[in-house]
Amino acid sequence: MSTTSRLIIDIETVGEDFDSLDKATRENLTHWIKKESEVEGEYEDALAELKNRLGFSPLTGEIVVIGVLDSEKNEGVVYFQAPGEKIPELKENNITFKQCSEKEMLQKFWEGARHYNCFVTFNGRSFDIPFLMIRSAVHRIRPTKDLMRGRYLYQHSPDAIHIDLYDQLSFYGALRRKGSLHLWSRAFGIQSPKAGGVTGDDVGRMFAEKKFLDIAKYNVGDLIATKELYERWQKYLQF
Repeated sequence: MSTTSRLIIDIETVGEDFDSLDKATRENLTHWIKKESEVEGEYEDALAELKNRLGFSPLTGEIVVIGVLDSEKNEGVVYFQAPGEKIPELKENNITFKQCSEKEMLQKFWEGARHYNCFVTFNGRSFDIPFLMIRSAVHRIRPTKDLMRGRYLYQHSPDAIHIDLYDQLSFYGALRRKGSLHLWSRAFGIQSPKAGGVTGDDVGRMFAEKKFLDIAKYNVGDLIATKELYERWQKYLQF
């Protein structure tokens, strides 16, 4: 298979409702903030932050969007959850939007991944890929590619090269301040996916408000920015 079969990946996640969790889980999650908070106000602030960040762990969150973009064909698919609704498949420009459950989107993602040997993310090694793999295991789905093998590119399998631009642009942490996707996009003159006023922190609220398609379309911005950033890295910084 040619090394030019590249797939851009980005996901969106939401956390569980903290108040609906069982007592043991709530106590487990709040154990440290109880110990470290000296006054009631500190605990309340820390608890609010914890509730807002449950979507950052595959243990307390789930995937609501998986977006993929073929770098060469410039065509992609965004799988998205929309509980309680039936949204017909639609296509806008080069992106197809398909409603799925989390399990269905994971199955479709890994099946599609079979046809690629190079995968591009931004901060995917620390977030997107572990989340995808753990949530797949939760649903008893075995990933078709090991995208967490080794940190450095030379350690990767030829059929599962994972280029995490967060690592590559910071030279694996040598750059003191690594920067967000927004900052890197801004520096390279790429339209930031955050320019529309939506950030990853808004996804949980938007999901609760049933703005499912809005989340899916926000994901497209991340895919496009990551693709353009990858092309800059490939042309000017890859050796």
